[in-house]
Amino acid sequence: MRDEATIQQLLVLANMESYNAILIEQDKPQSERLVLLRELAVRQMQTLETLDVGNLPQLTGRGAK
Repeated sequence: MRDEATIQQLLVLANMESYNAILIEQDKPQSERLVLLRELAVRQMQTLETLDVGNLPQLTGRGAK
């Protein structure tokens, strides 16, 4: 999946993994975690889709600003 994912999808996936770890620490059952993680993913993907990635500054090299 990661090999075919867009940068936006990879970002959401990383956020979901972190959030899942937090939910596990809070002893949320898997069924509840799945609902919360899906809601997070949908919200984040909708937000990222509204961004014009073409207008973001490009990194030109190591330590570039």
